[in-house]
Formats: sequence, C-alpha cells, structure tokens
Amino acid sequence: MPSILVRESADSQLVVTFFDKELVPADHPHFKGDKNETWWPTEKELWLGLGKNPTATTVLKATRLLFHKRKDRWPGQVVLDLRNQPADWLEAAVNGALLGGYSLQLYKSEPKPLSTFFSDKGELGVLTRDAPADAEKRVQKAQATAQVQMRVMDLMNAPGNRKPPRVLAEWALESGREHGYRVTILEEDALQAMGMQALLSVSKGSPEPPVMILTDYIPEKYEKTVALVGKGVTFDTGGVSIKPSTNMHLMKSDMGGAAAVLGAVELAARLKLPVRVLGIIPSTENCIDGASTKPGDVIDSYAGKTIEVIDTDAEGRLILADGLSYAVRQYKPDVLIDLATLTGSVVQTLGYHAAGLFTSNDQLATQLSGAAETTGEKLWRLPLWEEYQDEVQSDIADVRNFHGKPLAGAIVAAKFLEVFTDEHPAWAHLDIAGTAFGDPEFTPNRAGTAYGVRLLRQFLENM
Repeated sequence: MPSILVRESADSQLVVTFFDKELVPADHPHFKGDKNETWWPTEKELWLGLGKNPTATTVLKATRLLFHKRKDRWPGQVVLDLRNQPADWLEAAVNGALLGGYSLQLYKSEPKPLSTFFSDKGELGVLTRDAPADAEKRVQKAQATAQVQMRVMDLMNAPGNRKPPRVLAEWALESGREHGYRVTILEEDALQAMGMQALLSVSKGSPEPPVMILTDYIPEKYEKTVALVGKGVTFDTGGVSIKPSTNMHLMKSDMGGAAAVLGAVELAARLKLPVRVLGIIPSTENCIDGASTKPGDVIDSYAGKTIEVIDTDAEGRLILADGLSYAVRQYKPDVLIDLATLTGSVVQTLGYHAAGLFTSNDQLATQLSGAAETTGEKLWRLPLWEEYQDEVQSDIADVRNFHGKPLAGAIVAAKFLEVFTDEHPAWAHLDIAGTAFGDPEFTPNRAGTAYGVRLLRQFLENM
C-alpha cells in the first residue's frame, strides 16, 4: 500500500482533479464532467467527472473504478486535488484510490503485476482545503478502513477449502494480538458443554469442527456496549436439503456476516473508537453426510428452546440463534445487531443494491439508516409485524426454522431470530445476502464487497 501524504503543492508525476458536472464550463470542447468520464489536458493531469449532484459515495466509487482500470499503469506518485471540494470527499477519494489496487489473484502461481504505486514504494498525495491536522485524521481513517476492507475481501473470496472455521478463528486471534483486543475461541467440547446444540447440529455433516469466535474490543473509556453477531458458514451445500449445483461454488460467501463483524471489530480497535464492541461469530460448514441433521429433526439450542428443522438449508438462522442468545445472556449489550447472508428472499426483494433491515426499535432503525446514507452501503427497512409470527410456529417443538412457503422469506427468517433475542429492546437484523458478494469492478464474476465494514464503523462513530 502506498504512503499517503497531505501535500501543499500539486507538483507530482500525475494530478487527478475531480469535477462536478454542473461546474464544468458549458462550452468546454473536450470534457463534460459526466460520471466516470476522464480527460487528459496534459500528460501530468487527469480530470475525473462525477456527474450531477455527486456525493462522497459517488467520489469513492468513481475513484475506485478509475484506479482499478489503470491498476498496472499508474506512475509511482499520484496526487488527488480536492482543494475545491467538500471535506468528506477526502476520505472517500483516498479509500477509493487504495481499494482500486485490490487484487483478486489470491492463488495464481504467476499473478499479473500491479503498478508500483500500490506497493510500499508508491506515494499518494492529497491536496485539500482542510486544516492539516483534520486532513491527516481523515487520511488515517481512510487508510485503516481500506486495509480492513481488503483483508475482509480476501476472506470472502477464499474458497471453502482454504477457510474452514478454524481459519476464521486464527484470523481473529492474529488480529486481536496485533490490534490489542481480546479473542476467545470456543471449540467443539466447550460448545457441547454449553448446550450450543443449534450450532452443533449444522456442523454434523462436516469433518471440520465448528467454533464460536468471541472478540471483545474494550476502550479505556466508554458508555455503550454494542454486540455484533455474524453468520460464519464457511461453505454451504444446503445439507440434506441440498442446493442446486449451478451456483453452489458461490456459497464460499456464506460467511459474509462473519467477515463484516471481524472487520468492524478490528477497525474499531485500529481507530480506538470510544465504544465497547463485541463480535460473536458462530462458524461451521454445512455439508452432507450420514450423520447430518435431517429435515424434520427436532434439535435443542443454547436458549433452551427446541427447534423443528424443516429445511437444513435454512441453517444460518440456527447458528445465529445460539450466537444471539449467548450475546444477550452473557454480555447484556446496549445494542445487539446481527449480520448474515441469510435469504435469497431479500435478494428477490431488494436486488443487489441494498440489505434488508429488520428492527422494532425506531431509533435504532434511524441510526442505522443514517449510517447507511453516509457510507452508501444502503439499507431498506422491512416489517417485523406480529402477524408473521405464526409462520414459525411448530406443532411438535417451540419453533420451526422454515415456513415452506414462497413468500415473505426474509421476514419469516427475521421473526425466527427474534425468538432468540430475549426481547432485547435494541436489536436489529441485517440480511446482507444481496450485498456482501456482488459484481464489483475487480472481476467479471462475483466477489466479496466488504459490505458492512464502513456501515458499522459509521454507526459506531455516530454513537
């Protein structure tokens, strides 16, 4: 990653200047300022158009796309000229430039080289009207956030055989040692002794043992404790209710919630945010074997409630049930948020542009939606009405994990999770199935997006 300097002059091998379409002279013969339009007035100048009414999110995406397209051709020294732009564009532009160098070539024997700009020999300069101290803070935050996002994307893009649950645990342990927060790993024997039967039931078909990853960032001074629970299914075949083969290889992404939580806790520690942040990650594979849980089985849970398993491919809500219950009963957090690539239903509802937000707490909904508006990681609130509760009622157990109907799937999944929150007054569920693994510029196929890392950071900062 290049070093980043707050500069006083534009003297550089290349200067990138940002243009709002409305501010480009109407009679300009070569450049209109359309979104993602580029023009080279000289060999050392590059103009980047942002379209009409651009926001910080526009700047981030346009910069990231620009730097990625030319990732093998940038000179070693580049300056971003933001002297005439809003203050919040600085962080967005730096974050976008750094992410533009993300390489998906994780396991290639001969990866294509990137420009030296993206190495520790490169230099990214910024020109801004901010006071130098304020600019430095924004730059440091952008750099830390980009580093965490890329680490999380590496996790998301790794195949299932390279990231079983123990690898997620090792990632957390290493991060905790480096950044000064506590990490505890509950292994299979401990899970058995504690009664984490919902998590254990999902793991029965895999030779890879499950874990519960507990991370705890405790600042010197804080008033609020936020618990984040992330679904960590490192590969999902669907179990006995097996998925179609066509896109099953994409199920390496079913730990998107876990990745967001791991990233958010690390980033909170790096930035020393004055909020205690807990990360609770139940992690397992969902595979198929003679010992696998079968449709119709009734299992126990950490909460003491019995669950009728209608569909073994609705496994994420089972492991989250134990994670949520553990978070509430062991830590009693002020705010409880879970993130999960949980349902195809939310993709049918919102596509790949927004995650589903479920909460009965209007203030929490406003806070999360405000953070989403700031970061561009969109949320859309969906109902948790009591009328949907009948859909998770079971004849023979306390609750069932699936209603078996082609409607309201994301809502019913959220109602199932609600049962295991002990009626926590500030709980929110984010279904990120459509946003955690998308179509970024890094690949013509689908890849990890690190969705949730910036959203959660902004939410915690706002607290």
